[in-house]
Amino acid sequence: MRPQAPDEDPYNKLVDEKRAREKEIDDWLPITSSRNAKWWYSAFHNVTAMVGAGVLSLPYAMAQLGWGPGVAILILSWIITLYTLWQMVEMHEMVPGKRFDRYHELGQHAFGEKLGLYIVVPQQLIVEVGVCIVYMVTGGKSLKKFHELVCENCKSIKLTYFIMIFASVHFVLSHLPNFNSISGVSLAAAVMSLSYSTIAWSASATKGVQENVDYSYKAKSTAGRVFNFFSALGEVAFAYAGHNVVLEIQATIPSTPEKPSKGPMWKGVVVAYIVVALCYFPVALVGYWIFGNSVDDNILVTLRKPVWLIATANMFVVIHVIGSYQIYAMPVFDMMETLLVRKMHFRPSWILRFVVRNLYVAATMFVGITFPFFGGLLAFFGGFAFAPTTYFLPCVIWLAIYKPRRYSLSWCANWVCIVFGVFLMVLSPIGGLRTIIIQAKDYKFYS
Repeated sequence: MRPQAPDEDPYNKLVDEKRAREKEIDDWLPITSSRNAKWWYSAFHNVTAMVGAGVLSLPYAMAQLGWGPGVAILILSWIITLYTLWQMVEMHEMVPGKRFDRYHELGQHAFGEKLGLYIVVPQQLIVEVGVCIVYMVTGGKSLKKFHELVCENCKSIKLTYFIMIFASVHFVLSHLPNFNSISGVSLAAAVMSLSYSTIAWSASATKGVQENVDYSYKAKSTAGRVFNFFSALGEVAFAYAGHNVVLEIQATIPSTPEKPSKGPMWKGVVVAYIVVALCYFPVALVGYWIFGNSVDDNILVTLRKPVWLIATANMFVVIHVIGSYQIYAMPVFDMMETLLVRKMHFRPSWILRFVVRNLYVAATMFVGITFPFFGGLLAFFGGFAFAPTTYFLPCVIWLAIYKPRRYSLSWCANWVCIVFGVFLMVLSPIGGLRTIIIQAKDYKFYS
């Protein structure tokens, strides 16, 4: 009887088949399918993810925080989130030969298979789906604003229809397969975010400080001031929420033992953070300095003139939000497609992708139309989910994995971030909830 050749061993054959199938799935999934991104891709993906339309509400947040606390919280948040972003970039390849391509994979490595999923996935989904819904509303509102500015005598059109118009773009764009394929959209979005931020603060500056400008708190009662302060904390937390997609962006950068992906990724992050500072600080400080506490929660609304410029800025917001929506939707597509293909054993095919992604866009559109006062919901969610994933979850993972020495610099820095993050997480939903209650009591569905 002929001895069995080693390569005919059924066990080996099974392992090879399994490997081939895993590779086929990896080559199909949106996060892992293309790994040839350049460092500047990471720069504009990060700018698009980070600089949300939230930047336009920063002067309003400043008005609720006041000069001292406002400036301190803006700067503290910038430093802390840059530090936690650096941690994420470092931890992407801390196990030799393995890459943590998704936030929850890092969580599973730190807290164990089951617990890691339960800790990271719900928070990450709240953030990503929440942002997509908010951007549906923001896109719709900016289109409506543009329509009103350009055509003053036209018949007013319901916000619902504008949200639908905005969603129609995503029914097309959502079928771009992976991160690299949306890099063009993302670049346009990053340029737009810098443009409308510049319009916002330069148009404010040319107006000059308004007559009888008032820098005191708007709310007269102590309770009102305190709640507004909490709500503003949530708005600031939301402004710095790009961490949910960092590992997924880094997964697209090629990596070898000699040249790990963290080099180019970090370069991109630093460029992105400089752009973020150029967007956030001038808008927040100039806007508040010019208008004081009379500033609206979207500074473009306060700046009614020159009409053509504000209309342009609103259109820029629309283009930027289109890019941001795609960046935040991509990890959600990845999760849904992974679940269907790996757990439910569907065949990776374009039909599966077509159905899943259209359903997701339709769902976010529907929620956006139903609850357009989502801004208040944002301060609420902002506290619950943005603060942990951005401010302290990376620190907790870092402490769990690297176990720095007690009272060493790393240990202290991480604990400071954790305390600050928990403080944000507990306080901002309180303010957000009050805003929702106040807005919802006058609200009629689909009006």
